[in-house]
Amino acid sequence: MKKYILTGLLVWLPLVITIWVLKSVIGTLDDVFAWFIVVAQTVLPVSIHPVLADLQRVPGLSVIILVTALWLTGVAVTNMVGQWLLNQSNRMFSHIPIVKSIYNSVRQVSDTLFSSSGQAFREAVLVQYPRAGSWTIAFVTGRPTGEVADKLITEMVTVYVPTTPNPTSGFMLIVPRGEVMPLDMSVDEALKYIISMGVVAPPAAAKPQS
Repeated sequence: MKKYILTGLLVWLPLVITIWVLKSVIGTLDDVFAWFIVVAQTVLPVSIHPVLADLQRVPGLSVIILVTALWLTGVAVTNMVGQWLLNQSNRMFSHIPIVKSIYNSVRQVSDTLFSSSGQAFREAVLVQYPRAGSWTIAFVTGRPTGEVADKLITEMVTVYVPTTPNPTSGFMLIVPRGEVMPLDMSVDEALKYIISMGVVAPPAAAKPQS
């Protein structure tokens, strides 16, 4: 009986966790959308309040609105007018005390991580951590710059070593390029390997024919 229960658990567990995560994300978006509805009711005419209340009760509407807003924003900033407005907004936030430090830091990180031309998280590698002879999977995030680069003599790279099973936390290391061992596996395969604590191993790369 224990064997069959564990087998059934392995079948249902991924689906249950997936549904729970999606429900949590959608619930958070619905709460934010409800807050916007409350704010809108304070500035819009009373005659529109019933319509806003009906919209608030539509499940998942916040997800549709979010995706649509992101798509429209992406379309808008691809032309000259949208790019000019984006530059003006960036300049405005960059001159507000306290806000500018947070805004600029987040913008630099997001541009580095999500830019199609960036190199962050494009390569999975092996590094020796936390001691020599002990290896772990890491992701190359770039090269040291500024004062850090001036203090270093040999060619170095910055890598991110994620924790398991939660890869959203980890450590940033600066290691010599020669001590980094490139992997053939993709970033997605490496993440699966890390999250599963080494249980879900990616397929071995095919060896070249001699």
